[in-house]
Amino acid sequence: MSGLNRREALGLMSASALAAGCATRGASGGGEVRLGTETAALKELAAAKGIRFGSAMAAYQVDDPQYVEIMLRDCATMVAENAHKMYTIEPVRGQRNWAPADKLVSFAKANDIMMRGHAVVWHHPRWMPDWVNNSTFTGAEAERVLGDYVTSVVRRYDPFLYSWDVVNESVADEDGSFRETSFSKAMGGTVNALDFSFRMAREAAQNCSLAYNDYMSWETTSTKHRAGVLRLMEALRAKGTPIDAFGMQSHSNYEMPNEYNRARERDWVAFLDELKGLGFKRFYITEFDVNDTRMGPDIATRDAAIASYTKDYLDLMFSYPETKDVLIWGMVDGMNWLQGFLPRADGVEKRPTLYDSQYRPKIVRDAVAAALRAAPQRDYA
Repeated sequence: MSGLNRREALGLMSASALAAGCATRGASGGGEVRLGTETAALKELAAAKGIRFGSAMAAYQVDDPQYVEIMLRDCATMVAENAHKMYTIEPVRGQRNWAPADKLVSFAKANDIMMRGHAVVWHHPRWMPDWVNNSTFTGAEAERVLGDYVTSVVRRYDPFLYSWDVVNESVADEDGSFRETSFSKAMGGTVNALDFSFRMAREAAQNCSLAYNDYMSWETTSTKHRAGVLRLMEALRAKGTPIDAFGMQSHSNYEMPNEYNRARERDWVAFLDELKGLGFKRFYITEFDVNDTRMGPDIATRDAAIASYTKDYLDLMFSYPETKDVLIWGMVDGMNWLQGFLPRADGVEKRPTLYDSQYRPKIVRDAVAAALRAAPQRDYA
């Protein structure tokens, strides 16, 4: 790895120092791997500071004893990776498949784990079922179809789910424009369709925390995206839309963890402060993981850089008392979506999460624990 500034180099050495435990040889790349040494449950460290810690989970993972063991040890909350999305629940119009989502909710209830919902409306044609994209609705039809769907999904799991990402990814990262779907085209635009969705969700779940969720980030490639998201939030605030929380996915996709620096941090802080100025009292980190596509293959080097970045990013986020939840987008490397997104040219397995593909804790888990231990106390409200 080259081009580190002094701060990043110091952070890398600091992250390496976290790894004082036993060493093993990596299965997918060279270098010595240092396993995580922090033994405290992450959910307990988080709860001590007024934070909820958890992870995404897929329905098939309920049948994976090793994954379940990790969830029960570390997680106080969870979220369905894909089971609550429209393309899973209603891939064919009028034929709803509740089984995967119900399986996850039953698992959470049986194991005393809280649960968020994600995402009622993924406002992006790419992730809408074909039957939606191929429909030309009138305004009344769009309200009837969308309203019935939102109400049915949210009401089915109320009051167990304490929070919903009601709308996901409505802003194009290329230029910050508002995405349109068959629903929004019939309803007078994106802002109207989103406002309607939130109001339907509020009627279905009076005491649920309703969030808007998006993937804008600190990366320079996200500058226009951040601006567009702020414009959307301003427009929804002006309409009195019942949004309680803001979900920050916290994937770092296009820039590598060692590229996080003071200038990028300042841009991100400015974005967070703008959200505070719009009256948001709750920030949720909803989908945290770290991409290493352009880093060298050495495992120890990648793990150290990811751990250093993770500690810096979480320290910043925890400095805001508004940050209430932290959810990792899956706890095991080999199951993480980044393995197929922006793949590495060398074919080496990515290491984006807290546990490796052998279900062993990594030093990035230690970094999360360190950030939780250092986090200021807050009330979960």
